[in-house]
Amino acid sequence: MSGICPWSGIALSGTLIRIPSCREILPPPGAGPGPKWYLSILAIQRIPSVIVLHDLAIQELMIEAVEYNEWEAARYLAGMEKWYGAEGVQIGKACLAKDKKGADLSGVMPGYELAMEKALSILTHTSPAQSIVQARLPELTCHLLPLPFEIGPVPVRAQMSAGPLRLLQFGWIGPNRRLEQVLEALAQMPKDFDFRLDVMGKIWNPTVIQSKLVELNLVDRVCLHGFVSDSVLENALRQADLVLNLRHPSMGEASGSQLRIWNAGAPAAVTRLGWYAELPDSVAYFIDLEEEVEQLHALFSTLTADRRAGADIGAAGRAYFEAHHDPDTYAEEIVKIARQSAEKDNQTLARSLSAQYSLKR
Repeated sequence: MSGICPWSGIALSGTLIRIPSCREILPPPGAGPGPKWYLSILAIQRIPSVIVLHDLAIQELMIEAVEYNEWEAARYLAGMEKWYGAEGVQIGKACLAKDKKGADLSGVMPGYELAMEKALSILTHTSPAQSIVQARLPELTCHLLPLPFEIGPVPVRAQMSAGPLRLLQFGWIGPNRRLEQVLEALAQMPKDFDFRLDVMGKIWNPTVIQSKLVELNLVDRVCLHGFVSDSVLENALRQADLVLNLRHPSMGEASGSQLRIWNAGAPAAVTRLGWYAELPDSVAYFIDLEEEVEQLHALFSTLTADRRAGADIGAAGRAYFEAHHDPDTYAEEIVKIARQSAEKDNQTLARSLSAQYSLKR
């Protein structure tokens, strides 16, 4: 995910390890063989560490680690039993046999607990995630810092004053990204509603979406680009009248996609859930799940009537992004967390050694 600080370790007496999001384990075409995440997976099994947990739903990552022999199948199943009981073992076996997909487990068996055996403490990027982890693992300190992203130059928007409304959706697009629901909402708009939707990134099941486009008679208005370069995406963001960044369910994770949207100064529509629900009202168009279709229709109509209607939202989002997601601030705070965790680990080790010595005397 370009732009997000790729923390993987820090030179202290304790180690800081960033677990990649499942969206990062799938390389772009031509990226070459082998997983990019294997060093993190090896390290979290062997080194007491501060774990940077961006996404709680890491089942896909764990299953692929087993496939690459970087995590023992027996260890994975033991973890599934420990945290999710007999049903966890059964489902885990089905995933390893490819009878089930890890992505289908995100809401009920996210899997982050399996990677915490050596954790000194945990760092999350949203308060919903922090609350979930702290309740589940009360013996560990769970820290919170906003997800960092490289702040680019002041964006220059390139929206068209006429022609079809330019809509954009991008990133790793799983079922929770609401693409099917967006297509249905677009198909229900009046016949004279002129739009183009560009979808950039990996879709979990392109066949499903292609069939949906045919069913809804949207083939000529929706373009599925697949993976695109950063420059192509940045240009699309500059031109977009609205970026669709809906999601449900959510595990409370922060959205790297949203940071990229803010960096570009583009207006976005987001679902009022999880991390998004805690954002100021001024930084995005908020869509309530219960009224998703109606609110999307109203938003499409507003932007059609006035292409500049989203300018204030885009500007407010950019200002919020600059104030809260600066990588330099993140780096300073993360060093403090790593030092605190290392000191706590050293104190724990000293007490343990002292107790062992006392028993031997």
